[in-house]
Amino acid sequence: MPPLVEQSAVMAALQTVEDPELHRDIVSLNMVRDLVIEGGTVAFKLVLTTPACPLRESIDRDVRAALAVVPGVEVVEVDWDAEVRAAARAGGPKPVEGVRNVIAVASNKGGVGKSSVAVNLAVALARLGARVGLLDADITGPNIPTMLGIEGGSQASGQQGLHPVEVYGLRAVSLGFVLPKGTPVVWRGPMIGSGVRQLLHDVDWGELDYLIIDLPPGTSDASMSMAQEALIAGAVIVSTPSKVSVEDASKAIGMFDRLGVPIFGVIENMSGDIFGRGGARAAADELGVEFLGELPLDAAIREGGDTGVPVVAGHPDSAIAQSFIHLAEQVAARCSVLQYAGEAGAA
Repeated sequence: MPPLVEQSAVMAALQTVEDPELHRDIVSLNMVRDLVIEGGTVAFKLVLTTPACPLRESIDRDVRAALAVVPGVEVVEVDWDAEVRAAARAGGPKPVEGVRNVIAVASNKGGVGKSSVAVNLAVALARLGARVGLLDADITGPNIPTMLGIEGGSQASGQQGLHPVEVYGLRAVSLGFVLPKGTPVVWRGPMIGSGVRQLLHDVDWGELDYLIIDLPPGTSDASMSMAQEALIAGAVIVSTPSKVSVEDASKAIGMFDRLGVPIFGVIENMSGDIFGRGGARAAADELGVEFLGELPLDAAIREGGDTGVPVVAGHPDSAIAQSFIHLAEQVAARCSVLQYAGEAGAA
């Protein structure tokens, strides 16, 4: 008869498997749950820190290798799941109800493709299985409705007021939903702050793993109000490779640092021959922040924004869509890493 599989031997083997991002074993991280042993079959649920985990295949390979040497184990059945933890920091603003993590997408300069990055990042996270919202915080120049194919002013005459629109697997909110197309928003600072507060806390977001916020360019009212009104898990800084853009991106990093908001990293958008390459990577290295990757200049991104079909949704198998998927994985991983580091520091 084959040897009986001991539960203690299985757990000891799994304790040798480390999450490559968190650098702790999967047992102490409470990722192994509902272990069942029947004969030579070992089955359990493995709960990742995000459905967008970029290292799932690596963890799976390590798990199977560890259990292969346990006497009596013949079959390993892994039921994959994910549980996104909520961002938590002592003090500071209150969380947005139902939202586990608020992620700001920012730049200090217009024209770098920040909104295109925010939209496609949100769609990519949703395609990876996360519950995602997208907030257009550009109060005076909302263009998320156009990029998502939602008619401007579509909620202006309804009784429900401003509410999320379900599109491409995510829940989107923009002031542009209640403003007829082309209507200017001429607001002073206090009104912008009040508008940001209402978009965050008066909207029924439901249960979300990630709320992506498309901030307006600059380091003024909307960005400061966002940091004061919501617990932001981290910020993603968008820059082109040009020196001017990189200088402005550095100022955005400085702003979030002053506001106590972690920086997930810098993205180099429109990377390629026309705008050059490598400027944002060099700036990230100099400033001591993560470089999240390059997004090449691609006409499909502009076409997707113009037609209201983001490239990740319209051409999911294209090279540029896969670049956004990779970006989403990196952002989700940084979110998990910073959360666990914060918990370890508080322990």
